[in-house]
Formats: sequence, C-alpha cells, structure tokens
Amino acid sequence: MSKRILVVDDEPDVVTYLSAVLKDAGYDTLEAANGDEAMEQIRKGRPDLITLDITMPEMTGVKTYRQLKEDGALKGIPVVIVTGVAHDFRQFISSRSQVPPPEGYLEKPVKPEELLAEVKRLVGDAEPALKPA
Repeated sequence: MSKRILVVDDEPDVVTYLSAVLKDAGYDTLEAANGDEAMEQIRKGRPDLITLDITMPEMTGVKTYRQLKEDGALKGIPVVIVTGVAHDFRQFISSRSQVPPPEGYLEKPVKPEELLAEVKRLVGDAEPALKPA
C-alpha cells in the first residue's frame, strides 16, 4: 500500500503542484484547502505525512498544527510546514513550548527535489505499484 500524504494549502495551484509531484513519485495524496478540511481528512483516514501551509483562512496552519500535536492519537503524524512566510517563522514555530517543532520545513516556492527529499526522509520511498504478472 502506498504512503498517503495530505496536502493542505488554500491556494489551489499549490495543492495541484505538490500533489502532482508526490503522485508522480508514487505517493497517494489527499487534499484540503484549510485546517478544518485537513482535520476532517485526517480523522477519515490517517495520512502517513502532512504538508501544511501556515497562512490560510478559517483555521490557520498554526492552529491546525497545534491541534494535531496536542492530540494523543494524531501527534505522531509527521508534519512538513510549507509556507511563503519569512524564514524567521521557522525559528518562531520551532521555539513554541506548547508543541514540538515540525518534523520538516520548506519555503515556497518549493522545489520538487526538496519536497521529495523531505518526504522520503520522514516516511520513506513510495511503495512501487504492483506490476502485472
């Protein structure tokens, strides 16, 4: 079974781009446009990893991240923050005492090789598709 990755971003083009890169590498993807949708997707089918934008309407990425890391059943899911917010944000979110720092951090625009390297580091390679006999 392929590794499943939830892509969370309020920009449809970013979701399409990240999902395409991940699918081309053999990963299954789920998509969400905000934190509320993300939490719904996570509870439906626990992903192996989450890419999470920070600046989103409704439930922000920071609030979503906090909810994930404070939930005993979900806190083990690795999160890669994917954001266009300044580099200083990485220090900020990594210094919060309420929750652990994110497992990964990528600045937009994301290069495909950087995304795939982070995903591979955190969850391993995508499982190869079964070949017909």
